[in-house]
Amino acid sequence: MTHGEIAGTVAGLRKTFEAGTTKSLAWRVDQLKALRRMLVERGTDFEAALQSDLAKNPTESQLAEIGFVVGEIDHTLKHLRSWLRPRSVRVPGAVMPARASIVREPLGVVLVIAPWNYPVQLLLAPVVGAIAAGNAVVMKPSELAPATSAAIARLVPLYLDQRAVAVVEGAVDETTELLAQRFDHIFFTGNSRVARIVMAAAVADLTPVTLELGGKSPVYVDDTVDIDAAARRIAWGKFMNAGQTCVAPDYLLATAEVARRLEPALIAATRELYGDDPSASPDYGRIVNQQHLDRLTGLLPSGRAIVGGSSDEASLYLAPTVLADVPRDAPIMEDEIFGPVLPIVTVSGLDDAIRLITVGEKPLALYVFSENDKVRRRFLTETSSGAIGFGIPAAHLIVPGLPFGGVGESGTGGYHGDHSMRTFSHEKAVLSKPLKPDTIRLISPPYTTGKDRFIRGLLRKLG
Repeated sequence: MTHGEIAGTVAGLRKTFEAGTTKSLAWRVDQLKALRRMLVERGTDFEAALQSDLAKNPTESQLAEIGFVVGEIDHTLKHLRSWLRPRSVRVPGAVMPARASIVREPLGVVLVIAPWNYPVQLLLAPVVGAIAAGNAVVMKPSELAPATSAAIARLVPLYLDQRAVAVVEGAVDETTELLAQRFDHIFFTGNSRVARIVMAAAVADLTPVTLELGGKSPVYVDDTVDIDAAARRIAWGKFMNAGQTCVAPDYLLATAEVARRLEPALIAATRELYGDDPSASPDYGRIVNQQHLDRLTGLLPSGRAIVGGSSDEASLYLAPTVLADVPRDAPIMEDEIFGPVLPIVTVSGLDDAIRLITVGEKPLALYVFSENDKVRRRFLTETSSGAIGFGIPAAHLIVPGLPFGGVGESGTGGYHGDHSMRTFSHEKAVLSKPLKPDTIRLISPPYTTGKDRFIRGLLRKLG
């Protein structure tokens, strides 16, 4: 789209919203069902696009992308009517008799900017919430996943109401022009560098922003757990989508003794997942582009590769890799890895692990493998992260009742299920008080001695 076309698209969506088109429950339900039909009927189109962009296995595409969004839609359709009911709240004696409630209303026209690593899920899952809340929506898929972007741009207009839902493809220029428009909410998933650009643009119109970012999500393992079982789950969470997952375990913390036991277990777990030659496995993905591959291979000298370490530029392949003996100040420990390289960093014990985590930025997720309740409680109370998983990485995304989001540098705001409704709605306070009896006269001037006693007594009761 040209700059003028983008501005015209946003203006058209606003006209649709102001006409009330998107506000009825019937419209919302119809659009959610249409989005579901698109994912089911054209699932093979999306599978092919994801295979082209990231070499994703079709089964993984269903698990983590297509089927994931279908599940989000089903959960939303099941609960939408109840989520939209006004919620009554208690009215204090100072304004009785009266009724008070909270009513959710849509924000208006919202922009959803998606990343490339899960280009279906991380675009359409927020859109589910935006539509359910009654908004008009602009979708901006990632240009770094071109096949998926093209599929979305081609299929969305065939299924959804083009008056209220639009797709804008493109790169920096198109995104910049979109950010120059006035939106009622911007939902961005990506890295913190671009997030700062989004926030700066949003300031002009005081537009609220949800930021879903990332960070170095640690995993801690102690000697109370089944090491082989822990290794299998860590390897699964780390190497899914070739490690290009915002909630993947970024680095592993363990004492020297536990680390020693983990090494063969992680080797075995990786082979169980992808065989002796992961490059020949149809279940293992590829790095998104040459730039990211170069960045990741540059991190490999940070430690001793106990498994993996090989790469191939022609196919954008980087083997699932585990690095042992990684120093805390190694290059791989500076920024989020976002690839299939897992460094093992040794700690002296629990205190050392917590201290190492808390001196850095707050992660998007933290994973703890321990059967010790005191250890779990200390991580829960002494660290801050977007989410914490005991005994499993990444799976908290699958629970629709849990909010997904970060804290601090890993993001702001959350979504999924009812939390998406909160993100894309304004919760309007409603108070209704009859004119008779006119009890306001009891707390309004002139303030007599009797009124003073009454008000002070009333305030004590409120406390």
